[in-house]
Amino acid sequence: MSKVQKDVVRHPEKVNKPSSPISRKPAWIRVKAPISAGYRNTKAIIKENELVTVCEEANCPNVGECWSQGHATMMIMGDICTRGCSFCNISTGKPNALDVFEPGRVALAVSKLDLKHVVITSVDRDDLVDGGADHFVKTIRAIRKRSPNTTIEILTPDFLKCDEHALINIIEAKPDVFNHNLETVPSLYPNVRPGARYFHSLRLLQRAKEIDPRIFTKSGIMVGLGEKKIEVHQVIDDMRSANIDFLTIGQYLQPSNKHHPLDRFVNPKEFSDYYKYALGKGFLMVSSSPLTRSSYHAGEDFKKLKVARLKRLSTSLNH
Repeated sequence: MSKVQKDVVRHPEKVNKPSSPISRKPAWIRVKAPISAGYRNTKAIIKENELVTVCEEANCPNVGECWSQGHATMMIMGDICTRGCSFCNISTGKPNALDVFEPGRVALAVSKLDLKHVVITSVDRDDLVDGGADHFVKTIRAIRKRSPNTTIEILTPDFLKCDEHALINIIEAKPDVFNHNLETVPSLYPNVRPGARYFHSLRLLQRAKEIDPRIFTKSGIMVGLGEKKIEVHQVIDDMRSANIDFLTIGQYLQPSNKHHPLDRFVNPKEFSDYYKYALGKGFLMVSSSPLTRSSYHAGEDFKKLKVARLKRLSTSLNH
C-alpha cells in the first residue's frame, strides 16, 4: 500500500480536502534516523506489551532521541480518535471497545523501561460517557502499584461532552502533572481543531488547578499554522490567567499533503522571543523551540518544575 493510500485509510475525513505540498525542512529541524540499541530495546518492549505510543502515531521528530534513552509516551484507549483535527496524524473513525487489561500492560512496560517519569496520553473518546477518564484513573493506579516511585504526567483530551466528575476523578487519582494542549490560537480553531472549543480547554486547565492547587498544570501550542505573533502573545496571557505552570511552544510539521498546510517554518529567534515573553509573564517553566513537544524531556523538566516552585515559595515567604 502506498503512503497516499495509507493516508486515505487513516484519515477518511481528509480525502476530499485540497492537497498542500509538504515543504522541505530547514536545517534546524532535521534529526538523525533512529538506529541505536536503546531505541530498538524500547521498540521491542512497546511491541511485546501491545501498546500504542504517540511517538509513532504522531510521527514525532524526537522519537530516535527519546527511545534511545528508554523514554516513550504511552497512548491509551486505542489508536483511533473520534475527532478529525486537521493537524493530527492519528487515525479518525469509530474506536474499538476499551481494553480492560491495557492499564496493567502500560504499568508493566513502565516497570521494564525503568521509567522515573512517564507521560500517558490518549485519543479523544467522545463515544464514552466519561471521555475515558476512568481508564486514565485505572492506568495511573496500575503504574503507582507497580512503580510507586515513578512520577506520572497525563496529557488528556478536553472532556468536552462530559460532566465535571470526569476531571475531578482524574485529579483525585493524583497525577503529578496535568497536561492538556490548547494546540493553536482561537482564530484557527474552526480549521485546525474544529471539534474543540478554546475557552473550554482553557477552563479545563484552570479547574484542574482549582481542584488541587498542588498539581502542576501544563499546556502547549504549535506555531507555523498561520497564527499572528500578537495572537500567540494573547494565548500566553490567557494561559497565565488560568494559572498554568508550564508552557511548551513547538513547530508544526505537516504530516501529509491532506493535513493542514504549513504556513511557515518559524525561525529559532522567534521561538527565543516567545520564551522571553512567556517567562516574563510568570510561568514556572517555558520550553520554546522548533523541536519542542509536550513530552520532550518531560522527566528532566518535571525536576526543574519542582525546583522552580520551591524557589518561588521561598521568595514569597521572604517578602
